[in-house]
Amino acid sequence: MQNQSPYPPGGYPPQGQYQQQPYPPQQQQGPYGSPAPYGGYPPPQQPYGAPPPGQYPPPGAPYGQPPQQQPYGAPGQYSQSAPPSLGYVPGQSAPVDMTGEATALRDAMKRFGTNEATLIRVLSRPDPLQMVTLRRTFDQRFNRHLLKDIDKETSGYFREGLMALVRGPLEEDVYLLNKAIAGLGTKESLLNDVLLARSNADLHAIKAAYHHAHGRTLEADVRGDLSLKTEQLFAMVLAGTRADETAPVYPQQVDADVAALHQATEGTKLGTDQATVCSVLSQRSDGQIRAIAQAYHARYHRELAHVIAAQFSGHMKDALLRMLACGVDRAKADAQALEDAMKGPGTKDVWLVSRVVRLHWDRQHLQQVKGAYRHFHRRELSQRIRGETNGDYQRLMVALVEQ
Repeated sequence: MQNQSPYPPGGYPPQGQYQQQPYPPQQQQGPYGSPAPYGGYPPPQQPYGAPPPGQYPPPGAPYGQPPQQQPYGAPGQYSQSAPPSLGYVPGQSAPVDMTGEATALRDAMKRFGTNEATLIRVLSRPDPLQMVTLRRTFDQRFNRHLLKDIDKETSGYFREGLMALVRGPLEEDVYLLNKAIAGLGTKESLLNDVLLARSNADLHAIKAAYHHAHGRTLEADVRGDLSLKTEQLFAMVLAGTRADETAPVYPQQVDADVAALHQATEGTKLGTDQATVCSVLSQRSDGQIRAIAQAYHARYHRELAHVIAAQFSGHMKDALLRMLACGVDRAKADAQALEDAMKGPGTKDVWLVSRVVRLHWDRQHLQQVKGAYRHFHRRELSQRIRGETNGDYQRLMVALVEQ
């Protein structure tokens, strides 16, 4: 029997499907190590660059606390590795009719003056596969290029946000990586955002798409742009060999990693062993990193994040702390990344646009991030964005987080 499309007529989720969820979420978790449920088209959306649904966070975690760790020695049955996130399989699109949306976009840009409200309304709604269909429908129906039209008819960070949406998550990752590497100086925050704490499947998709777009390997371009030590860290990351989230957490391995991290940092007088720290944090799953952080604190009465911050500096410190934070509590880490884009004098608009658009692709994870932001920063994320942006740029960013 042919699988039915999960998309209703019109191509969008029913009204209210993406409802506010508590932080951490209270969903029911499947058996440990069980594969993600499939059967419809497209497969259920994975958290952006994260383990399959039901793995993170677990049910019933007290509000505001990081996800609880799977008990040591949990059953060792493995499921298949996590598939790529939605939008990371080239050529995949949604079987929905986007003619109405494509026509609305053309009408919004073909007359004197652009209807920015229509652009926001139409482009803020599709998921990654629907966006592929919408872009293709527009280009073929009107013999034009949607990206070029938006580039011509809009400006500023409003334009950057719209174009990031139309590119979709995979193409946008490749665009940001090229932006980070090209020209003078490496934009280190963009490399961190795109490459760190990602699933193996997403990393392999990004590397393939980058090579296809630029005729060079991502590894070679990153290697030529970073200092030696940081280059070694990103070489480990780009290998795409992290432990999968379905792998059990064994106490013996956690204890060995904790001892190795201590010996490599505050337990030695011979200087920090950076390679050991990089290896552990780049090769372990979120669940394993969470267990390591908890065990390190229990044994040495110090937060592992504080140890890393004291032992490292610059890009290396930021990268290691990002991987650690995502492992311990991904929603909190993403909420803090949004705050980092807005705090202090002047908004870092490049960060804000890329981070909001990236989170927007996974509506369920976005609700968790909004809950984490509310809990740790004591205000609504949309309220904070309104205070840091203006005009159509503001309206687009708020529309993306308020879905």
